Amino acid sequence: MRFAGDGGVNVTTPTRPFGPPFPQGVGRGANRPLSCYILSMEENRRLIRINARIFIHEDDLEEAFIRAGGPGGQNVNKVSTAVQLRFRAGQAGLPEEVFQRLVTLAGQRATKEGDILIEASRHRTQERNREDARERLIALIAKAAEPPPPPRKKTRPSKGAVERRLKAKSGRSGIKKMRGRVTGD
Repeated sequence: MRFAGDGGVNVTTPTRPFGPPFPQGVGRGANRPLSCYILSMEENRRLIRINARIFIHEDDLEEAFIRAGGPGGQNVNKVSTAVQLRFRAGQAGLPEEVFQRLVTLAGQRATKEGDILIEASRHRTQERNREDARERLIALIAKAAEPPPPPRKKTRPSKGAVERRLKAKSGRSGIKKMRGRVTGD
């Protein structure tokens, strides 16, 4: 909190509990100016933090609960514990390069519309499968948000290294020739 000098007026700086406000061009509604990102506490709770720059909104997630396969007896046939999580990546306001890397990393889990589908059925409860699906989605987006490594610089072996390799080859060749049959001249 800071105070204005003359009038004694309290002027509070809006903050979010878990990080700086959205930079322009990042997050939900990427075309909005930075001043539009003064969020209410309710809106803050509905954001999922990926890294310091990228947040996704819960409205961009869609969950469907289905029956899981595998062992489990009657329970597995009665209860819908598996989760299908659909992330609308094309509408989430991700930066274009992050979106492209995300679709590439997702592979077959990405649809033509730009949605990412994740199924989770490892656990026996719906809650743990929901957490698992969200954690896997967050990890996938975080990996896509990392900048790609710089391209490898082409190098050539030094002249000395080439000479040493050829000398070692000829030495090995001589050893193998010595193993051949001995002829009596």
